[in-house]
Formats: sequence, structure tokens, C-alpha cells
Amino acid sequence: MIFTDGNWMMRPGISAHYAAEAYEAHAEADALSIIAPCHAIRHRGDTLSGPALTIRVSSPLPDVIRVKVEHFQGVRDPGPHFEITESPQAVEIEVTEELASLKSGNLTAKIDRKNWRIDFLADEKVVTSSLPRSTAMMQTPEGKFMVDQLSLGVGENVYGLGERFTAFVKNGQTVDIWNRDGGTNSEQAYKNIPFYMTNRGYGVFVNSPAEVSFEVATEKTNRVQFSVPGDALDYF
Repeated sequence: MIFTDGNWMMRPGISAHYAAEAYEAHAEADALSIIAPCHAIRHRGDTLSGPALTIRVSSPLPDVIRVKVEHFQGVRDPGPHFEITESPQAVEIEVTEELASLKSGNLTAKIDRKNWRIDFLADEKVVTSSLPRSTAMMQTPEGKFMVDQLSLGVGENVYGLGERFTAFVKNGQTVDIWNRDGGTNSEQAYKNIPFYMTNRGYGVFVNSPAEVSFEVATEKTNRVQFSVPGDALDYF
């Protein structure tokens, strides 16, 4: 689903609330817990209004990082859910005034606390990032959506998303993950899977059986955006 109108404006009726900073960051035994307000906190009065996102960064398996972004917690969850196999291992967590990080095996999530950004590093090299104005809650005429975007490098190709009848390389496509009996010559498909991988050697799984909408180098030509309806977005 496309929310913006070019680089600077939003489509009619849409209000965007982007994570602005990691105002609070706490190290738990096996996770990072973050409060990310959707505007900069300059003084105490800025804490009195405006939405905030709760973000939990953890690791279900070595070399896998899980990011869960929520607006309202405790809302009714009707399910269903994917069965997730987890075998948590020891992680390395660091929190300073400027940065927060969680390392699992050779994969690290490094959060810029002052200007919201998550860099995902494999063997200390950045493979993709959730850049500023990427992690968001969108209010739309169709309801609320949770959104994130991950960066694409020059020449980076995206593959996957289950059975598709469109071009093998998904760059430039909008893909809505919802099984439909649409035949075998349209953008609809019978076996959709909310997982993609790229030729840079990493994959992204969006943990939602709802209609996940992927904008693959479309809304932003150097990013993959994924959005789900509701108050929570969970991806690995």
C-alpha cells in the first residue's frame, strides 16, 4: 500500500507518525525494549502528547533478529498465527546515550537513539537499514497500518514472496500477500508467502497471516516497504 505522494507529501486522508528517536532503551535478559516517540523530545512538555511506538528487538535463533513494533498493546488478537520455532541463544546487548545494539551470532542490529535508524550488520558490514522516516504508524481512511521500510543497495535484487506469475525479480512490483483464486496470468496467486530475500544474502520474513502489502522499490525506489493493518508489525 502506498501512503506517500512523492518524497515530501502524504496522500489525501493519511497521517504519518514516524519513529523519531529511541527515547528510552532498556536491556532485558534476552532483548532490547525501546520507547520511540513520533516526534523529538526537546523538553518535558514534549512527553505530554503525540503517539509513541514500543519496539522490541530480540533473537529467536542465532544469526536471526526479530523486530516487533507496536502502537497500542493489549488489543484483542483474534489470530491465527504462524508457528514460529525458537531456540534462543545468548545475545550481546549494549545501551549508551547515543546507540543501542543487539548481537546474535554474526548479525547485529544497531539503533541510532538520537535520530531513529536501525542498521543490520552481518560480520560488521551493513546489509540493510531501517532509515529515518521508515518505521511508522499510519492513520488512513481504511484504518490504522503499521509500516517499516528496509533499504536496498545499488544493483540489489529482490526475490521470493511465494508463488508469483510476474517477473522473477520483484523490484518495481507491488505484492499483496493474500491467497486468491485469480488464475495463473495475473498478479494474484494461490500460495503467497510474506518472505523475500535479496542477492546480498539476507532474507526478511513478516510474521503476519493478514494481508501484508509489499512495495518493492516502488513507493521508494531504494527501499522495500511492508505494511500490515492494525497495531503491531513483527518481522525477522
